[in-house]
Amino acid sequence: MTVSNGRLSTIVKANPHFYPVILAGGRGTRFWPLSRKRRAKQLLALDGKQTMIQQTVARLAPMAAPSRFWIITNDDLRPAILRQLPKLHAKQIIAEPVGRNTAPAIGLAAFFLLRHDPEAVLGLFPSDHVIADPAQYRSTLSRGIEIAAAGENIVVLGIRPTRPETGYGYIEAGAPDHDGSLRVRRFTEKPDLGLARQFLDAGNYFWNSGMFLWRADTLANALREHLPNTAVLLEKIAAAYGTRKFAETFRKLYPKCENISIDYAVLEPRSVKGEAQSRIFCLPSDFGWNDLGSWTALHEHHVAKAKRGGGNPVSTAGRFTLNAQNNYVHVLGKFVALVGVSNLVIVETEDALLITTLDQSQDVGKVVKHLDEKKLHKLV
Repeated sequence: MTVSNGRLSTIVKANPHFYPVILAGGRGTRFWPLSRKRRAKQLLALDGKQTMIQQTVARLAPMAAPSRFWIITNDDLRPAILRQLPKLHAKQIIAEPVGRNTAPAIGLAAFFLLRHDPEAVLGLFPSDHVIADPAQYRSTLSRGIEIAAAGENIVVLGIRPTRPETGYGYIEAGAPDHDGSLRVRRFTEKPDLGLARQFLDAGNYFWNSGMFLWRADTLANALREHLPNTAVLLEKIAAAYGTRKFAETFRKLYPKCENISIDYAVLEPRSVKGEAQSRIFCLPSDFGWNDLGSWTALHEHHVAKAKRGGGNPVSTAGRFTLNAQNNYVHVLGKFVALVGVSNLVIVETEDALLITTLDQSQDVGKVVKHLDEKKLHKLV
């Protein structure tokens, strides 16, 4: 341990073969109207002055040099990401020709790095999560990297559930291992409310954070086993990287990859082998994780910060409230008066106004679908 600014912080031993791979594609439709096609959720400053992707890179920076970061995104978002992450070289920010979900994206990074560093350990990280305790986060990652580097092991960071959440995937943990991790029995995607309550009561289930650690060869071999056709295509793309043929090869072959998540492609079929054989390990994690999946989740996050003295669920030039409770308001440059209303989400931009309830904010993505269907491209 070391003392910094009067606080105790954990010294994290950086692994020279650790490569953070950050997934930064998608549109973040549930954060419309702030989030747009070329300004997705990860490019927004939803929790402080830095954008979500800037925060993601900053908290991983003590563990890896800028040259070891990889960002997987799309053509719409790549220019903005280049501007927001000036320390990263343009060649480290890869734009998919088409979206093919997380398995091809992280698989491509594995085949890239396998050619560059046979001992590479990949960390898969979403670009838009909130971590309240970065020091504890890095300490947990350091343990996970050691486990992943020690063999053909897959490590997933599991979050202890605080409520019967139906919007997250779950990890069922089995026997403890000698290193403090738990062997994984199975994964369950987004259960109904009754099953989520059973998981919460059972005590050995964790939310799947979407953060994984594995050696590049471990992931490459897993893809060869469970997703062989796509693995062949990814190997060919990786072989062309750094040559004049790369752009054409990428554009031609990547759309032929299967459109599938890493959970369905690798983790679930591998877990079927049983907890003793699958070599999938869960690290129970407690570092203040929130995936900020909707306006409601963001509101809850700001309320929690306000209770700790550091947040405000109302972003305006001024406000007046009377008999108004539990509202999230983002209306910049205007005075806002809230009278006799509760549980509302109000978000204004120059060209759009969203009014919904905290209970219905998960459906905001349907607005974007409507705008797409009506070809109102300026609003998406």
